[in-house]
Amino acid sequence: MRWSDLMDNERRDEQDDALQLALDRITSDEAARVVHECVYLTGRPPLSDFRYFMTVVAENGHRANERALIEEWRAAAAHIAELRRQEVGIADNPSIEPVPRRLEALRDRVLEDPIFRHAFQVVPTDIGFVELDRLVVWQKFVNRDHLNLVKERLGPSPSDEDIFKTCLPFEHPKPPMKWMQTHKDTFVLVSPSNDLRFLDSVVLDPSQVVGRSPTGAEAAIIGLVVGFGSNFLNAVHAENRLVLVNGTHRAYSLRSMGVTHAPCIIQHVSTRDELQAAATSDLKANPDLYLRHPRPSMFRDYFNPKLSKIVPVPRRLRQVTVKFTVDASDFPAM
Repeated sequence: MRWSDLMDNERRDEQDDALQLALDRITSDEAARVVHECVYLTGRPPLSDFRYFMTVVAENGHRANERALIEEWRAAAAHIAELRRQEVGIADNPSIEPVPRRLEALRDRVLEDPIFRHAFQVVPTDIGFVELDRLVVWQKFVNRDHLNLVKERLGPSPSDEDIFKTCLPFEHPKPPMKWMQTHKDTFVLVSPSNDLRFLDSVVLDPSQVVGRSPTGAEAAIIGLVVGFGSNFLNAVHAENRLVLVNGTHRAYSLRSMGVTHAPCIIQHVSTRDELQAAATSDLKANPDLYLRHPRPSMFRDYFNPKLSKIVPVPRRLRQVTVKFTVDASDFPAM
């Protein structure tokens, strides 16, 4: 092995150690929460998805009694078939109430927010109050740890203003995040929030970036933007149904605290083509499951013991790796 290869390997080992140190630090405040408590919707997801979650994702899933799990799923599926007869159309025509006058100033702060303007510019969008229990949902499970965090932040008697800012946080608090450069063309970012994501690529004029020493006569700076989503409670209003797109954990926490109606950004979709631009991936892939099913998965199902199961899940971190390539070549001028 060449000396340069040995040095590269040593640098990689040092980078791996530094990354692990970053992971340890970022999770130091969560050291006591090694396992999350999740609420999983049973019966509605396919049996294969249910078995995978319970035997692979769940804590000690390899010890699970699969025969008992299958019977549990069958019982939930039978209850769903019963609800399909008893509650046909229950998701149709949900009410959307206007924002009360006392909260209009907060509503206007959200509407003027640059992140809101960028995230919700494709279809007509407004803000209203919705009944949580009547929302159609696509998310299979909810992490109950968020409930304790929301309770700690809001206290036992939250005001309407506190609830509004919890659902539509125009100040955009950022979860903890660590990053490091692992190779000359690779950056790794880690956060306990699963909302960490690649956001955008931008081209900047060098004058827009301050606090750095130029390495040459710079012509342009290309930036790769990583961060968190808009973090608004929002739903798609399509075909006379409201489908919750984002904010499920906060909505679950508020409902657990007795809040029945919450402020929500609502995207009004008039065609299936518009749905492709406004919806989540699963809603776009299977629209009839949420918009045409007589009795789809609904927010209230998270609280129905016949349709939900509390499952311990090992704590996880979200890692985003960003790589770039540079290629330079010469070609004849035309």
